[in-house]
Amino acid sequence: MKKDKTLPQTTPVERETENEANRLIEHIESALAAVAVRSPDDTDAIEGAADRIGRASRDLVFALRELARERYASEES
Repeated sequence: MKKDKTLPQTTPVERETENEANRLIEHIESALAAVAVRSPDDTDAIEGAADRIGRASRDLVFALRELARERYASEES
């Protein structure tokens, strides 16, 4: 008998967590670019980056907690 060596399909919560992590990474990279420019006119861009990073990090925290709950529930069943 041949064993199935395929990886399990990712769940919607896993995909959402990965998407949120990637979104946060993109915002951080944009913020780093804004910092590197060192233009006095970029104050609004830096403030905007801070707001986006704050929202994205909260969204990632929420997604990670949902993922932890999902995995805990699957271990219990």
